[in-house]
Amino acid sequence: MKEVPRRIYYLFSPFLRIFHWVMVACILTLFVTGLFITKPVGLLATDPTSTMLTMDMIRSIHFLAAFIFCAVFILRIYGFIVNKGDRLFPRVWEGHFYSETIEVALHYMLLKPSHAPFLRNPLARMSYAGLYAMVFVEILTGFAMYFPTNMNSIGGTIFSWVNIALGGEFMTHLVHHYVAWFIIVFVIGHVYMVVRADFMEGEGEASSMISGIKILEHVPKDVNEIESRE
Repeated sequence: MKEVPRRIYYLFSPFLRIFHWVMVACILTLFVTGLFITKPVGLLATDPTSTMLTMDMIRSIHFLAAFIFCAVFILRIYGFIVNKGDRLFPRVWEGHFYSETIEVALHYMLLKPSHAPFLRNPLARMSYAGLYAMVFVEILTGFAMYFPTNMNSIGGTIFSWVNIALGGEFMTHLVHHYVAWFIIVFVIGHVYMVVRADFMEGEGEASSMISGIKILEHVPKDVNEIESRE
């Protein structure tokens, strides 16, 4: 067999990897508990009041996961500033970004046999930007429902405008609910693209969020954005 020389690129900092897995745990917890809150059911007993998993407990778990998620999200913004490899947002100011995004999208849709090598391809960057936008909407609508809408509390003062802008608490709830489903759709698509990339390209896409490295045969077009090592 012919050996193909490859180069190791250190891409993801420990900070980003920890953020990623905490975010995964929080999203799954928030989604499952959110479904129970939206449509309560009896849990582990005929009468919900006689079981350990009461609706109050489900709500408490949901709120705790939400506060942890917000804290980690704020730290993610800090990591975006200080760690070069963590800057995954789309470079929309560069003209070639759009043609490269289309090229990668055609490859994932099996309409193009390959795409140029990237450490973080532009389609992935665009999808992450979309995810963070949805997360921001979830944070706003979530706190708008959590805090009183009157002006007698700090939370109400900060977030009451969300309910007003959306036309009431019911619409805020609907937006919060459906954006959560869009996030789950993103998660499914993300898992598909990672697994597909690992099988078809063999560059350590799946393991990179554990090890922090990718192993590429060709020099990636975005190599100048991160620090690399042999």
